[in-house]
Amino acid sequence: MKKALKAFFKENPFSFFKSKELAKIFGFTSEYDYAALKKFLKDLVEEEYLEKKGKKYRLKIKIDFNKEYTGQLKINPKGFGFVIVKNDNINKIFISSRNLNGAKDGDIVKATLLEYAPFYKGNMEGKIVEVIKRKETCEIGVIKKENGKYYIKSSKDESLLHITSKDLKGAQEVDLVSFEIKETKNKEEKKNKYAIKETFGPSDKYESEIKALARELNLPYEFSKEALIEAENIPEEIDEEEISKRLDLRDKIIFTIDPIDAKDFDDAVSIEKLSDGNYLLGVHIADVSHYVKRDNSLDIEAFNRGNSVYLVGKAIPMLPEKLSSNICSLRPFEPKLTYSVLAVLTPEGKLVDYEIKKTVIESKKRFTYEEAQRILDMKEGEFYEQLNIMNQLAKNMRKKRIAKGSIDFSSPEIKFEVDESGIPISASLKKALDTNNLIEEFMLLANQIVAGVIFKSRKKNPPFFIYRVHDLPEAEKLKEFARFVKSLGYSFEITSLSNPKPFQKLLEKIKGYHEEAVINEIAIRTMAKALYSTENIGHFGLGFKYYTHFTSPIRRYSDLIVHRILYKYLENKGDGDYELGELDEICEQTNVCEREAVEAERLSVKIKQIEFLANKIGEEFDAIISGVVHFGIFVKTEDILAEGLIRMRDLDDDYYEFDEKKYCLIGKRTKRKLRLGDKVRVKLVKVSQEKRELDFVLVN
Repeated sequence: MKKALKAFFKENPFSFFKSKELAKIFGFTSEYDYAALKKFLKDLVEEEYLEKKGKKYRLKIKIDFNKEYTGQLKINPKGFGFVIVKNDNINKIFISSRNLNGAKDGDIVKATLLEYAPFYKGNMEGKIVEVIKRKETCEIGVIKKENGKYYIKSSKDESLLHITSKDLKGAQEVDLVSFEIKETKNKEEKKNKYAIKETFGPSDKYESEIKALARELNLPYEFSKEALIEAENIPEEIDEEEISKRLDLRDKIIFTIDPIDAKDFDDAVSIEKLSDGNYLLGVHIADVSHYVKRDNSLDIEAFNRGNSVYLVGKAIPMLPEKLSSNICSLRPFEPKLTYSVLAVLTPEGKLVDYEIKKTVIESKKRFTYEEAQRILDMKEGEFYEQLNIMNQLAKNMRKKRIAKGSIDFSSPEIKFEVDESGIPISASLKKALDTNNLIEEFMLLANQIVAGVIFKSRKKNPPFFIYRVHDLPEAEKLKEFARFVKSLGYSFEITSLSNPKPFQKLLEKIKGYHEEAVINEIAIRTMAKALYSTENIGHFGLGFKYYTHFTSPIRRYSDLIVHRILYKYLENKGDGDYELGELDEICEQTNVCEREAVEAERLSVKIKQIEFLANKIGEEFDAIISGVVHFGIFVKTEDILAEGLIRMRDLDDDYYEFDEKKYCLIGKRTKRKLRLGDKVRVKLVKVSQEKRELDFVLVN
């Protein structure tokens, strides 16, 4: 309880709470629990961890208003920003638009705290006093030629920016380029202030588009020469001496199940029935750590990238193709080095025993999710017996996991088929299959086992480690979510911050209803972000006490580090000795890279959605209201999840007023309500590929 209280106050450092409020938040209903709570609060005040004012408690913070805090500035589209800092108590500092002092999104800045404004929405307020380093920024555009003059047509606002022919640097008409704006005070030079940084090739080529998108989002695209040479020098054949050191599973029935367009196969699975009626489940993961050694060029490249980025029709891999798609990829009928979790399970899916071993395998089949599902549905086909056992086990495991409080979020995904130029030919929603769930359950189990090996044995002086953690949601966000759900006619009881079951209960209730997608999306936003951390605080969303990422070392740097540490810890071999500071730096880097990858993948999908709809102006769609703001409503089409805006001026059947508390627009005359989550019929009236915007109108 004391540990939970400290974590809670650390998460809400500037808010006061009464003991009765805390009892309600944590779900302490008995007199015994309440007495214990009051005792621990008193202890924490005596330890000077908390301060008490009247009947309220708050984290005790010694604030130095003269101190300068260094961090990265993140600016909200509304104009204000936050400086993300490394500090035990101050995670981020709120900066109003008037106190930005010329700093821009992504800049590394120094900020001081404002004495007159103690906090804003749970964060200290401050002002920027210095820009230490500007974020390298560039814009993307296409070279145009009109009346003998060259221009860059900016993708940002479609403006034509004049550039002299000598400043083209070899770029040709219709080429995609990145360019920067030279900062100059000389008004006479303003028309020539654009400089081309890179040329990506013709704008109608998909490769050019991907390179430009990577550059726009500051994603590394080309590998360093040193990393490519290092990869090229790795032999494809496995040394017999290395095989002799490992558990040889090449004669076992092992196979992979992956998306149809997958090129790198991190994981393979196997199942055997044991004489006592239990099952031996094998989760076999590519042993990237055998090839990528600590601090070599490949390792440095992987650290800088943090993860692979999966754009529509194209991947930007963390490792060169020779490793990611060849040497490390668990391709069928090729011997591969792996790190395996071998788990003994009852038919009900209960874990009885396990071991973790370095292995060598040979996959007997490369299944797609759809192929494996067809075999399960037809109840016949290659390896049907193994697939059927796995499927039943996975269903039992999933049922148990959800019963314990694991939240079953369903975020629909869009699938595109693109031609050679990257133009989308078709688009549809991905359907979650039993085979998807099967692989997910087995990976969750392996990740839990690996984290548990380290965490449970902490008394034996275990190494510092990387956990995948998910903190409790903030009390204020939960209240806001409950208010939103109530506006749609659903109840959401906040019995305890640490209890995920109300979320699961609600998500089960809305399954199949048109509000499901919106409630899922808002629920995910209500949650804290899952992160990599050296401190294990558990995973709220999954309901796990300990969890890590072990199962995707080809595409995630965190998993590669986990492999190294685990091997060093279990067998005292390899290069897995890491200091806490080193792992903290790795966690910070991988967290940043993950956020950037998610942003890039979302933008890639959005671009393809807009391209797909470019020739569908005038067509009608079923949609859900996904956002309500003072200038209109955002709607998301049900078929391909494309989001666009219906502007207030185009709601011409009435004069609508924005009701922020009820998440809706209300017609002044008709009293018609347009609520978040409502189903509507819309017509597409405008597509701007350059601005990446869609405009709709309501069909009455």
